[in-house]
Amino acid sequence: MPTLVHHLLIESAAAHPERVALLLRDKTITYGALAQSAQRFAARLHQLGVCRAERVAIYSEKRFESVAAMWGANAAGAVFVPVNPILKAEQVGHILNDCNVRVLVTTASRLAGLKSVLAECPDLRAVVLIDGEGKAGGVHTVRWDDASASQQFEPPRVIDGDMAAILYTSGSTGKPKGVVLSHRNIVAGAVSVAQYLELTAEDRLLSVMPHSFDYGLNQLTTTFLVGASAVLLDHLFARDVARAVAEHRCTGLAAVPALWIQVSELEWPASVREHLRYFTNTGGAMPRETLAKLRALWPDARPYLMYGLTEAFRSTYLPPAEADRRPDSIGKAIPNAEILVVRADGSVCDANEPGELVHRGVHVSLGYWNDPEKTAERFKPAPGQDKGLVITELAVWSGDTVRRDEEGFLYFIGRKDEMIKTTGYR
Repeated sequence: MPTLVHHLLIESAAAHPERVALLLRDKTITYGALAQSAQRFAARLHQLGVCRAERVAIYSEKRFESVAAMWGANAAGAVFVPVNPILKAEQVGHILNDCNVRVLVTTASRLAGLKSVLAECPDLRAVVLIDGEGKAGGVHTVRWDDASASQQFEPPRVIDGDMAAILYTSGSTGKPKGVVLSHRNIVAGAVSVAQYLELTAEDRLLSVMPHSFDYGLNQLTTTFLVGASAVLLDHLFARDVARAVAEHRCTGLAAVPALWIQVSELEWPASVREHLRYFTNTGGAMPRETLAKLRALWPDARPYLMYGLTEAFRSTYLPPAEADRRPDSIGKAIPNAEILVVRADGSVCDANEPGELVHRGVHVSLGYWNDPEKTAERFKPAPGQDKGLVITELAVWSGDTVRRDEEGFLYFIGRKDEMIKTTGYR
């Protein structure tokens, strides 16, 4: 079983190098080729002087190179920071400065729009251009093809508790916070989700969510874990999703409620019923009427209704067999996690008594980057620990109010703050 994020790719490449890992429009890349690309990029990062745990940001639409850059950063002992491609220059500059990014991977067109903010990023050492030509002021610029020159190097020692990624999510104030994920967090999340989705190497997942979201990143990690294939898609319209699912014969589709509402109104090719095995939802409750429309479209596809926190990756899922009985439920804890419903004093609530959802287990992240105050608010001692334990276990206190029924199924009630979410964005 893989222990580090880049091992997900390396081990699948070793087992079946000729199997297709990623598809993008009419192009494909095998596991062997993707692993080689990631390793060459890791060597180049070493040549650029990137040290263990330093940050490498990727600001690009979905491409083979952007995926190779994330896995290559980890292979070099560094930390990858996927930046949401819809963010503006000032927002990107904030992220680059907030976590002291050393290397930025981007495209020539995006670099042109970043010149004004890169001049104010003193920690930035180099920009790697995936395509085209460009200059970044006084920052060293290299092309991806040049950055892929073969070079042998000895990577630093990394263990599964070390940082692997920082995902920026806007919190209740709207200010981006960097959630620090360890290798253990990401790999354990992939194992848990692949287990309950029953993923196999025969699956083909549509990667429609941004890789800067834990939900989108998980499309890649679960794919690589089982040696399946992922179809990369940056969609403008809901019909783009339908076209990609049909064209590539996808077996799995993951989305947020706003997108599900749109795709449920489309006329889907009848052929999709032959291959779509499951669909998943998180990022908010799916409306009952939308779920009913989707189930009518794909009667044999299994629906997985889920609840997750970037701070703890994924918390709950509703087994498909329960979707008819309790479509408003967010289910029960995912494998290898415990979900508690507690009162303000930390005591466990009775059945159907509203309380705060608290997530404990291996998926709990390493807190918010360089923000001890917000970290202390959200990451607190897990309830009910034995007083004989000297080292305190931390859990994520979600700020979400839920209730648990007599059978143990959870139901979302609301949030403590006034945050709203539009099309998946806070």
